[in-house]
Amino acid sequence: MVISGPVTLPPLIEEESEFDALILGRRIRELRAERRMTLDALAAAIDRAPSQVSMIENGKREPRLSMLRTIATALGTTVDDLMKTDAPSERAALEISVERAQRGPVFEALGLPRIRVSKGQSDETLQTILSLHNEIGRLHRERAATPEQARRANAELRAIMRQQDNYFPELEALALELLGAVGHSGGPVSQQLVADMATHLGYSLHYVHDLPHSTRSVTDKLNGRIYLPTERSASGDSRPPILQAFASHLCGHEEPENYADFLRQRVETNYLTAAILLPERDAVRMLTEAKSLRRISMEDLRDAFSVSYETAAHRFTNLATARLDIPVHFMKVHESGTIIKAYENDSVRFPSDALGAVEGATVCRTWTARTVFDVADRFSAFYQYTDMPAGTFWCTSRIEKAKEGEYSVSVGVPFSEVKWFRGRETPNRSVSKCPDESCCRMPPRNLADRWAANSWPAARTPTSLLAALPSGTFPGVDQTEVYQFLETHSPKEHATA
Repeated sequence: MVISGPVTLPPLIEEESEFDALILGRRIRELRAERRMTLDALAAAIDRAPSQVSMIENGKREPRLSMLRTIATALGTTVDDLMKTDAPSERAALEISVERAQRGPVFEALGLPRIRVSKGQSDETLQTILSLHNEIGRLHRERAATPEQARRANAELRAIMRQQDNYFPELEALALELLGAVGHSGGPVSQQLVADMATHLGYSLHYVHDLPHSTRSVTDKLNGRIYLPTERSASGDSRPPILQAFASHLCGHEEPENYADFLRQRVETNYLTAAILLPERDAVRMLTEAKSLRRISMEDLRDAFSVSYETAAHRFTNLATARLDIPVHFMKVHESGTIIKAYENDSVRFPSDALGAVEGATVCRTWTARTVFDVADRFSAFYQYTDMPAGTFWCTSRIEKAKEGEYSVSVGVPFSEVKWFRGRETPNRSVSKCPDESCCRMPPRNLADRWAANSWPAARTPTSLLAALPSGTFPGVDQTEVYQFLETHSPKEHATA
């Protein structure tokens, strides 16, 4: 890719002083060349060393106003002419752009040596350097999603899921094909069947103690190996990590080009994993029978297929509308009240930002996803009705634990659909007026009057609030660590010397 036409200098406010110094230096150099003055001659005229003049012309030093007047006099021009903000020529603009690129973060991050820009280099050479620099910068900006870009991508993906009722027939077909290939005849999918699936796809399983800290598994596509941690997962189920490891292979995933691709691939991977662990035919048969008996239960679905409550709840949202004709919503909420995951097609109104993103928003204190944290009995299912501006909704919720703390997993339906579920007789009921701030975001008047002027809390601000999301092909993964791990564990015949 080669730039054609004149080169324009992009405005960079944070580099304004360097930008001015570069243009000033090139203007001085061109005026000196027009007057056929050597560097030494100009240095002698202003009573400075040639090295000092060279630094000014190269934009590495910005002269004081008094020296600038002396230089202007020596060159037969004015200070105002020297201080013009546009480059003196297209060639000068090109040289300035290349100089600024070399002083920027891309060259520094790649450890590239600086190139001395001189007359001997053609315009085409400088344009090629600049084009490559700009392309690297563009790719980095695409992959290093800002929080705003991530929220927008989340909102767009959630809209697609809602449009399809969170049901993806092509992934259901993939799951069915793989289950048939290993002879699954119905019921829960055993650990041995999952291992057989890996073998069928050409992978061997290897459990190691030194898996890279930023990964849940590592797949060596060169040698057909899947590396997994020796310690058990928080749920105690070793099947999901294996299925997630080869799900990308089944889905035909390639390296994500941006954060939206990364999110989509993660959703597809999790969906396919659940579709294998809770096969559609068996899960729909069980849920249809439970609906006819008016006793649908996430706990029963969990126990029947030996999966986590969260996996059962996720799978129910896949099948509820498409196969049972029940609109539904789902929430995974951290103990702080922050939404981690959410889905709805039943008109419940989740809290969201101006972009429509839900993840990261705070749930109303009176919703089931929050009140469940105050329940002493953590072994029984918790049910609650909540009267909201959009209507009355019923939810069933449970608390689960992770290394980040406790979180609730909730499945809910509109009041008109609660007749199909176990727990509909619950006396638990609350009222939510959110997003009206008077509901739970504004403190009671008596407390505000007493403490508003007498408190100063120190916020424990999460770093993710201030920083861009992790960059790289796979956000958050230390690729150097992964490559070193693979090199260490690779079979000897494929290891490098």
